Amino acid sequence: MRLTIPAWVAAACCLACAATLAADGVMLRYRFEPGEKIVMDVAHRALTETTIGATRQAVETATDSTKIWTVVAVDAQGHATIEHSVGDVTMTSRTSDKGETRWSSRDPGPVPPDYESVTQSLGVPLSRVEVDTAGRVLSRRDFKPSPPSGTGDLMVVPLPDEPAMVGTEWAVPQEVVVEVPNGPRKAVKTRLRYRVAALRDGVATIDVDTTVLTPIDDPRLEARLLERIWDGQIEFDVARGRLLRRSTGVDRRVVGFSGPESSVRYKASLEERLQ
Repeated sequence: MRLTIPAWVAAACCLACAATLAADGVMLRYRFEPGEKIVMDVAHRALTETTIGATRQAVETATDSTKIWTVVAVDAQGHATIEHSVGDVTMTSRTSDKGETRWSSRDPGPVPPDYESVTQSLGVPLSRVEVDTAGRVLSRRDFKPSPPSGTGDLMVVPLPDEPAMVGTEWAVPQEVVVEVPNGPRKAVKTRLRYRVAALRDGVATIDVDTTVLTPIDDPRLEARLLERIWDGQIEFDVARGRLLRRSTGVDRRVVGFSGPESSVRYKASLEERLQ
């Protein structure tokens, strides 16, 4: 009885604390340790269908890679300096007129010409960023040039400043520059909106969608913006302070980007999972 009563009281206190925590919300914060490596399995799939008059072309790509975050340092405020690299990659491309090309960095043998530049970006730091515990990028240095992130391939997902509960929303403004080769160029304002959809078993499930705020009246620019407008879902481990999974996607079409009888469809998905 001496052991049972305190145990019962402790359990009741835990339930009360949990209820208070749920009512007050939880702080979503990154927690990094110096020297640790965070490894994510990344799968990206994309389909681009282009029609101009009677000519139609489809291009499919599939990329499976291992993304590595190496935590170089963490200061007293929890600000982390992280180096981003890619450990290995398997790439497949298929076009309606040229067939399929496949290459894996794990396989011996010659590298197809289209993928020769990729080999120089494997196993070496691609960028170094300093982020705070809420995921704000304080500084960034790119060691190798890289195209703008598309389909939600963000370095760090931003987190809310205040304690979060189901229904909590926050927004992050962005500005992207879209341009057509030998054509117009425009700065476009967008907004990423995040919403906590669930808090269960120590995991926060967060929905995210993109809204374009700048009016676009040129189909050529709209076509170049397709891969930057994505929706998705994120799973965040509250106690460990890191992403468990991120899933994003886009499926949009633009008509008239190259004359009245033209259209382009871009369909893509990105899936990241913590190893």
